[in-house]
Amino acid sequence: MASTRVIGLDIGTTAVRAAELEFGSGGPTGKGGATLLRYGQVPLPMGAVRDGEAIQPETVATALRQLWLQQKFSSREVVIGVGNQRVLVRELDLPWMPLPQLKASLPFQVQELLPMSTDEALLDYFPTSEFDGPNGRTVQGMLVAAQRDTVSANVLAAESAGLHPTMVDLNAFALLRSVARGDLAQRIVALVDIGASVTNVVIAVHGVPRLIRTLPLGGQNVTNGVAAALGIAAPEAEMLKREIGVGFAVGPEQAVAAEAISNVARTLVEAVRNTFVYYSGNNPGAAIEVAVMTGGGSHLPGLGQYLSSAGRLPVTLGDPLAGLKIGKSMPRGALAGLESLVALPIGLAYGVAA
Repeated sequence: MASTRVIGLDIGTTAVRAAELEFGSGGPTGKGGATLLRYGQVPLPMGAVRDGEAIQPETVATALRQLWLQQKFSSREVVIGVGNQRVLVRELDLPWMPLPQLKASLPFQVQELLPMSTDEALLDYFPTSEFDGPNGRTVQGMLVAAQRDTVSANVLAAESAGLHPTMVDLNAFALLRSVARGDLAQRIVALVDIGASVTNVVIAVHGVPRLIRTLPLGGQNVTNGVAAALGIAAPEAEMLKREIGVGFAVGPEQAVAAEAISNVARTLVEAVRNTFVYYSGNNPGAAIEVAVMTGGGSHLPGLGQYLSSAGRLPVTLGDPLAGLKIGKSMPRGALAGLESLVALPIGLAYGVAA
């Protein structure tokens, strides 16, 4: 069987990022493994994307054209991600039927569960297990319902750049595929992807998602807090944020900035910790073993230690490059320091096997 190439596209708040993977014989589910052929990113101006949704599609399209010109990806077909608070994800048990029929029946089975009309939603279902229930064979899984216009905005931006989205995937699932591999696929893990304005939390048991939460906070909120407290521009606030970090002693001249950082970081960490507590309360005896952080916001100095202390569990940075071969066309050292940023586009490329 010939090799298969797939491009995952992440349209983020601060940048568009794409990764091209090549799968050997057998495709993404085969034993040949995957090779990262190309990766690139192009920054976006503030306001072009808000909470994971393209607000200025043409601005995003311009950045995508530049990205394709720079990286010379082999195709214009892409898998794009979606994930914000306008995407509902919840556990749901349904009567067993073949998966294509089950997905086709969703509009008739879930209308009363949604805060929107099924005509306004894109629906999907991710089965995780089966069991014999009181009413017969039952499928346990996760329902995904996204506001149609949220997805349409990102698809429009991609199409305006001459790209062809072949699949729309949930960012949380992409994160799970790219990070929860190897030893982590055999443990109970909490994946925490901290973007600019959205944080995705995925709790997985042996590689199977059990709880997904999207929080409306990220690294940009910390930067904005510093900028507002000191009356300075965002670029200067970003540099100051990374210099000070959270939880470290500072001099009087940095006290105001440190307090602003701490206030937002505390809110974010508490929201993540509350997600952990909710899961633990509903799953006694299945404690989270480790938290794995990804995303640009995960690099705030001291944040990992803060989350570890609040959640009372070890915290580490995720490495989506583990187990991946790196193509010869990738410049040596090109991915240094970018490990946490490539998780989503790599996971989206893996999505063709989902």
